[in-house]
Amino acid sequence: MRNVTSALIALFVLTLTMLPASAAPLVEKPEAAVRKAFPQLKVESVVESQIKGLYEVVTGQNVFYFYPEKDLLVVGDIYTTTGQNITGEKKRELKKKAQEEALAKLKDLPLDKAVKIGNGPKTLIEFTDPDCPYCRRASEGLKNRSDVTRYVFLTPLAHPNAITKVYYILSAKDKEAAYHEMMAGKPLPATTVEYSKEIKDLASQHMEFARMLGIDGTPSFFINGQQVVGADLERINTLLK
Repeated sequence: MRNVTSALIALFVLTLTMLPASAAPLVEKPEAAVRKAFPQLKVESVVESQIKGLYEVVTGQNVFYFYPEKDLLVVGDIYTTTGQNITGEKKRELKKKAQEEALAKLKDLPLDKAVKIGNGPKTLIEFTDPDCPYCRRASEGLKNRSDVTRYVFLTPLAHPNAITKVYYILSAKDKEAAYHEMMAGKPLPATTVEYSKEIKDLASQHMEFARMLGIDGTPSFFINGQQVVGADLERINTLLK
């Protein structure tokens, strides 16, 4: 029995050595490897970086680096000896592309589904979060402008618990007044009212509109074909002149 076993092992080893090179197991491609190792990432592209064995991974407007040999994800910027920030340049390129795509899609945005603030001749489209301090700062800065009509989409990206405030605003008879209440930090009125499916669906649509335009932070504004991210009131007021 021992001789038979030895003979079978020898035959197996001989067979392996005679296999063509094409029969060797294929190495997993970097894109497949990073998706497998980090399934939570929405990977858009994987290309070789300037460092051998390290791959640039683009997800949204973020840039990471993947080392497939150890399934490691590296976060940080790559600089040249002259101080050129290769990663930073890629991020700026992604941001510019995202803004161009958002502006192209802006014409398809149904403004009748927004909360309308004011009746001025100038138009401002706004994505905001009732619990975001920067959104509140921007809202306060725009509150007294009578020359602007604001179309507000309520998108609590960073504060999901603010969704109840969104329901309250969207279900109010006077949505503009309800908006100002919530943006001023006032507490929700005590109520046992169950918000309707129609209101909840509208709130979901507001979030979907933000995703459609690639918005991942609030406040975000669109004015005269320009996008402003953050409570940059100086730039907002300049664009509204």
